[in-house]
Amino acid sequence: MSPEILWQPTDEQITESYMYRFRERIREKYGWDGDSYRELHQWSVWNIPSFWAEVWDFCGIRYSEDYRRVLDDPLKMPGARWFEGTRMNFAENLLWRRDDHPAIIFRCEDRKERTVTFADLFDEVRKLAAGLRCLGVQPGDRVAGIIPNMPEAVIAMLATASIGAIWSSSSPDLGVHGIVDRLKQTEPRVIFAADGYYYKGVAFDVQGKIRKILGEISCIEYAIMLDFTGKLNMRSIPNALSWDNVAQPSDRDLAFEQLPFSHPLCILYSSGTTGLPKSIVHSAGGTLLQHVKEQKLHCNIHPDDPIFFYTTCGWMMWNWLVSGLASGATLVLFDGNPFYPSPEILLRMADELQIRFFGTSARYIGSLEATGVKPSGISGFPGLRVIASTGSPLPAESFDFVYRSWKKDVQLSSISGGTDIISCFVLGNPILPVFRGEIQCIGLGMDVDCFDDTGKPAKNRTGEMVCKSPFPSMPVHFWNDPDGEKYRQAYFHDYPGIWKHGDHIRITPHGGVVIYGRSDATLNPGGVRIGTAEIYNVLGTFEEIIDSVAVGQRVANDESVVLFVKLTPGVKLDDDLTDRIRRHIRMDCSPRHVPSEIFEVPDIPYTVNGKKVEVAIKEIIHGREPHNREALSNPESLEYFRNRFD
Repeated sequence: MSPEILWQPTDEQITESYMYRFRERIREKYGWDGDSYRELHQWSVWNIPSFWAEVWDFCGIRYSEDYRRVLDDPLKMPGARWFEGTRMNFAENLLWRRDDHPAIIFRCEDRKERTVTFADLFDEVRKLAAGLRCLGVQPGDRVAGIIPNMPEAVIAMLATASIGAIWSSSSPDLGVHGIVDRLKQTEPRVIFAADGYYYKGVAFDVQGKIRKILGEISCIEYAIMLDFTGKLNMRSIPNALSWDNVAQPSDRDLAFEQLPFSHPLCILYSSGTTGLPKSIVHSAGGTLLQHVKEQKLHCNIHPDDPIFFYTTCGWMMWNWLVSGLASGATLVLFDGNPFYPSPEILLRMADELQIRFFGTSARYIGSLEATGVKPSGISGFPGLRVIASTGSPLPAESFDFVYRSWKKDVQLSSISGGTDIISCFVLGNPILPVFRGEIQCIGLGMDVDCFDDTGKPAKNRTGEMVCKSPFPSMPVHFWNDPDGEKYRQAYFHDYPGIWKHGDHIRITPHGGVVIYGRSDATLNPGGVRIGTAEIYNVLGTFEEIIDSVAVGQRVANDESVVLFVKLTPGVKLDDDLTDRIRRHIRMDCSPRHVPSEIFEVPDIPYTVNGKKVEVAIKEIIHGREPHNREALSNPESLEYFRNRFD
C-alpha cells in the first residue's frame, strides 16, 4: 500500500520557489530535458562540477578571485580539491546587508529579549574583530566559545571568521571534562565565555567551570567574559578580559581576510563514543556553499524571512542557522528550556515573530503531543512555511500530529546529516509532496545510496546510508590526524572510496527516505548525539565500579540512556551509589548523559581484540539477536542482558 500524502505544494508555491527557478535555469542553460526532481538530482550527481558551479552562481557567492576549476577529480574521495584558485571569506558572505532590518532576534525563556539590526551586527563584528587582532589573533589560530545561544555567539564567530581564525564552540551546560577533552586537542588561544546561563528559570553560574578549564588548558591566553546573568566576577577568572573592553569603538574597517575555499572555518566534535571526541575540521567554502544550497533550494529561505532552530551553540544546527544570514534572513535565537515557563513558549514566539522556518527536534514535537498542546489552538501560523525536524528519526505519528494539530498547509521537513558533514544528506523539498513518515528527498549534489550487507545497492530495502561521490562540505581533515588515517577509518574503512555514514535507511520507490536509526552505538537522548566515552571517564573515578557499558533504549519517540555497571566484589548497587553515579555524570558531562536506569551486571561483553561491545547489548534490549556474537571473547556475558530484557 502506498504511503499517504499529507501535504502537496500548490502550482503557485512550486513556481515561486528557488528550487523551481534553479531547475529552469539548468533546463535552459544545459538543454536538460528532465522534469521530475529525481531527474534533476540525477543530473546533479552525474555532472558534479557543473552542478556546484551553478549553485555558486545562483546563490551569489562573494569572492575576490575567481576559481580555476570546480573540482580536480569527481571520482576521488577523500581528497577531492574544490574551487581551486578562488579567494573568499565566509563572514563577508554573511555580512553583506548593512540596513536597519533585524538580523538577529534573541529570546531567553521569559527573561531577556534583544534585537540586532544588520547594520548593528556589522558594526559589532567590526569592533570585535579589531579587538581580536589587537590581541594577536591571526589566520589559523583557534578561538572557542563556551557561551549561550545569544547574539554575542554569532558576533564572536563572525569576527573570528573575518580574520581567518578557526571557531569552535561548546554549550555551557557541558561538563568540564567534556569541554577539556575537546578544546585540549585543538589548543585555542582565546575563549569567549559567559558567567552563566538560564534553564527553567534558574541562573546557573559556570565561572567555577571556566576556572577549571583554564587550569587544564594552558595555551589559552585570554578569556573574554560576558556578564549574562549579572554574577560576573572578573577577578576570579585568570587572564580575563571583558567583552566591552575588547570590542571597543574603533575607526578600523572590517577587513575580510581573503582565503582559499578549503581554509578551515570551524572545528566540530564527534560524540566521543569510542574515545576522545574527533575534532572535525570544516572548510569555509564548503560550509557556505552547502548551507546556501540547502537553505535556498531545499528550504526556500528568502531575504527578511525570520528563521529559527532550537539548538545550542554546541550542535551543528547552530552553525547551519547562522549561515541563514547569507540569504539575508533574520535569525531567531532562543536559549533555555523550550517548555519554560509554559509548553507553548516557542509556539507563541513563532506566532509573534511570524517565523517562516521553524526548526526543532523529533522529541520536541512528540513532547508537544504528550503534554496535550494543540498549536492550532494558539494560532493559525499564517507565515509559517516549513517545520523542520532533526536529531532523530521523526515517527509517522508525529507527522500525523503536525498536520492534525499544528498546521495543514506546511512543508514538514524531516532532515538528516550530521556533525561529520555540517549539513544534510537527506532533507525537504518545496516542490515535492510530504509522505507520511518519510524524508522528502536526497539533497541535490549528494550521491546517496543504500547498501546491503554485501555492499550492493538495496532497492526499497533497509541498509547502510552511503555517499558515492565527493561533495564540498566533506571535512577538510581531522585535527591532529597528519596522515589522515583516523579520517579514512571513520568513513571509508568498509567501502574504500565511498562514504559510509552510519545510518540504517530505506530509499522508497518515489525517492523518499526512511531512517531507522544509527548503525553504531552512539547515544541519542532528546535528539542530541552524545558519546559513551564521556560517561565511562566519569565512572572510572569510582572505586566501586570495575567496568560499565551504556546504551540507548528507544522509549516512545525518544531514546533513554541505560547504564550497566560491574561492581567490585562485596559492593551492592544501593540508592546511595546510584545517586552518586547520576550526580557525577550530571556534573561532569551534562544532564542529557544521566542514565534513566542503572543495573548491576556480572560481566561486560568484549571482542577478542578488547573492544567493548555496546551494539550487541543494544540489539538485545530491543528484542533482536546481535550479529557479532562470534566475535566476542566472553559471549556468555550476553545471557544476563538476554534474561533481563527477554
